Amino acid sequence: MTDVQRVEIEYCTQCRWLPRAAWLAQELLTTFESELTELALRPGTGGVFAVRVNGEVVWDRREQGFPEPTAVKRAVRDRVAPGKSLGHSDT
Repeated sequence: MTDVQRVEIEYCTQCRWLPRAAWLAQELLTTFESELTELALRPGTGGVFAVRVNGEVVWDRREQGFPEPTAVKRAVRDRVAPGKSLGHSDT
Protein backbone atom coordinates (compact mmCIF):
# COMPACT_ATOMS: atom_id res chain seq x y z
CA MET A 1 0.00 0.00 0.00
CA THR A 2 1.45 3.36 -0.96
CA ASP A 3 -1.17 5.62 0.61
CA VAL A 4 -0.63 6.72 4.18
CA GLN A 5 -3.58 5.75 6.36
CA ARG A 6 -3.13 7.44 9.72
CA VAL A 7 -5.43 7.17 12.71
CA GLU A 8 -5.06 9.46 15.70
CA ILE A 9 -6.79 9.02 19.02
CA GLU A 10 -6.68 12.16 21.15
CA TYR A 11 -7.53 11.57 24.80
CA CYS A 12 -7.74 13.66 27.97
CA THR A 13 -4.85 13.10 30.37
CA GLN A 14 -6.70 14.96 33.14
CA CYS A 15 -9.55 12.45 32.88
CA ARG A 16 -7.09 9.54 32.79
CA TRP A 17 -8.50 8.17 29.54
CA LEU A 18 -5.20 6.67 28.32
CA PRO A 19 -6.30 3.07 29.06
CA ARG A 20 -9.49 3.59 27.05
CA ALA A 21 -7.53 5.15 24.16
CA ALA A 22 -4.91 2.39 24.22
CA TRP A 23 -7.59 -0.31 24.20
CA LEU A 24 -9.34 1.32 21.23
CA ALA A 25 -5.97 1.62 19.46
CA GLN A 26 -5.40 -2.09 19.96
CA GLU A 27 -8.83 -2.89 18.55
CA LEU A 28 -8.18 -0.76 15.45
CA LEU A 29 -4.67 -2.12 14.88
CA THR A 30 -5.95 -5.68 15.14
CA THR A 31 -8.83 -5.05 12.74
CA PHE A 32 -6.87 -2.97 10.20
CA GLU A 33 -3.41 -4.48 10.54
CA SER A 34 -2.69 -4.34 6.81
CA GLU A 35 -4.63 -1.15 6.01
CA LEU A 36 -3.20 1.29 8.57
CA THR A 37 0.30 2.69 8.22
CA GLU A 38 0.24 4.61 11.48
CA LEU A 39 -1.77 4.93 14.67
CA ALA A 40 -0.97 7.68 17.16
CA LEU A 41 -2.12 8.34 20.70
CA ARG A 42 -2.21 12.07 21.32
CA PRO A 43 -2.45 13.39 24.88
CA GLY A 44 -4.88 16.27 25.34
CA THR A 45 -6.85 18.03 28.07
CA GLY A 46 -10.30 19.40 28.74
CA GLY A 47 -12.26 16.17 28.37
CA VAL A 48 -11.22 15.47 24.79
CA PHE A 49 -11.66 12.02 23.27
CA ALA A 50 -11.57 12.17 19.49
CA VAL A 51 -10.66 9.79 16.69
CA ARG A 52 -9.28 11.15 13.42
CA VAL A 53 -8.49 9.41 10.15
CA ASN A 54 -6.00 11.30 8.00
CA GLY A 55 -6.89 14.46 9.92
CA GLU A 56 -10.67 14.09 9.59
CA VAL A 57 -12.62 13.72 12.83
CA VAL A 58 -14.68 10.53 12.65
CA TRP A 59 -15.67 10.42 16.32
CA ASP A 60 -15.85 13.14 18.96
CA ARG A 61 -16.96 12.31 22.50
CA ARG A 62 -18.34 15.81 22.98
CA GLU A 63 -20.84 15.31 20.18
CA GLN A 64 -21.38 11.56 20.12
CA GLY A 65 -20.46 10.27 23.58
CA PHE A 66 -17.94 7.52 24.17
CA PRO A 67 -17.76 5.23 21.17
CA GLU A 68 -18.48 1.58 21.01
CA PRO A 69 -15.53 -0.08 19.25
CA THR A 70 -17.73 -1.33 16.41
CA ALA A 71 -18.93 2.20 15.63
CA VAL A 72 -15.36 3.48 15.40
CA LYS A 73 -14.30 0.47 13.34
CA ARG A 74 -17.08 1.21 10.85
CA ALA A 75 -16.08 4.89 10.63
CA VAL A 76 -12.42 3.98 10.10
CA ARG A 77 -13.28 1.21 7.64
CA ASP A 78 -15.39 3.58 5.54
CA ARG A 79 -12.32 5.78 5.06
CA VAL A 80 -9.41 3.34 4.80
CA ALA A 81 -10.93 0.12 3.46
CA PRO A 82 -14.44 0.61 2.03
CA GLY A 83 -16.06 -2.74 1.43
CA LYS A 84 -13.94 -4.59 4.00
CA SER A 85 -16.05 -6.96 6.04
CA LEU A 86 -15.89 -6.44 9.78
CA GLY A 87 -17.31 -9.90 10.37
CA HIS A 88 -19.71 -10.07 13.30
CA SER A 89 -19.24 -6.33 13.89
CA ASP A 90 -21.15 -5.62 10.69
CA THR A 91 -24.35 -7.24 11.88
